[in-house]
Amino acid sequence: MPDALPSSDDVLAAAARIAPHALVTPVLRSRGLDALAGCTLAFKGEHLQRAGAFKFRGACNAVWALPDAVAACGVVTHSSGNHGGALALAAATRGMSCHVVVPADAVRAKLAAIAAYGAVLHRCAPGIAAREAACAEIQTASGATLVHPYADPLVIAGQGTAALELLAEAGDLDALVVPVGGGGLAAGTALTLAARAPGCRLFLAEPRGAADTQASLACGERVTDLVPDTICDGLRGTLGAPGFSLLREHGAEVILVDDADTVAAMRLLWQRLKQVVEPSSAIALAAVLGQRERFAGQRVGVVLSGGNVDLDALPWRA
Repeated sequence: MPDALPSSDDVLAAAARIAPHALVTPVLRSRGLDALAGCTLAFKGEHLQRAGAFKFRGACNAVWALPDAVAACGVVTHSSGNHGGALALAAATRGMSCHVVVPADAVRAKLAAIAAYGAVLHRCAPGIAAREAACAEIQTASGATLVHPYADPLVIAGQGTAALELLAEAGDLDALVVPVGGGGLAAGTALTLAARAPGCRLFLAEPRGAADTQASLACGERVTDLVPDTICDGLRGTLGAPGFSLLREHGAEVILVDDADTVAAMRLLWQRLKQVVEPSSAIALAAVLGQRERFAGQRVGVVLSGGNVDLDALPWRA
């Protein structure tokens, strides 16, 4: 993948590139949740994006940036679900083939969506090493281009368009909270805030059982040997090198969240906002609720990153 870090100009280019294909998702509000949080919340509804997650933005940007000759060989990626579905759909918008390597423990609903969008599924053992090895084999055999789920500069730039839209509709914000796993959304958001809202602080909601981003930013180098243990399947990826560089440069702050608090926030979003979101999305609200004093009286943006839930395996069911 390219080594260069994306810039805020790349986010603007991505916004123009994906405009014919991606949705401008709504900004949602709830007086009841504002009262619980002690601040004014603006929820960016990326669970309502095509393919059910913000991931479509980055995947679409990467797919449509490919030269025709390269696109003819298709794309490949590894994903626990949302990026795979997003890339499969983005490839379909351009009539391209798509291969997705998925871990054996991926959520069934997400696997079904990937297949429904027309991608070829390749199973592998859990873990980043197994995913990357499988992707390399497929690249060699097919000539497909790797679209990394969170370390590709085009993907990062595409993810930054969600914050661009949020700021345009919600106006000035004191803080913006996004989930963090591999760091693509977080890094893209950092670029947007630096260019459009430098006074807005960026907070990263991270599962306590997968806290490699906090560890990495604290010690000044990427921590890659942590084994994730969290209900947030979309946040089990290791922070990528580009994300680490951009988040460190822009002073992002991490808030660790217990899975129990994430599930409670997920229930609140279903009950109060009437929105189906997954744990990896609800963690952003959980971070705000767990830090009431930090956000008291502020205008806080919250990116609801995805809504691909296995309805037969809800986390509050016995």
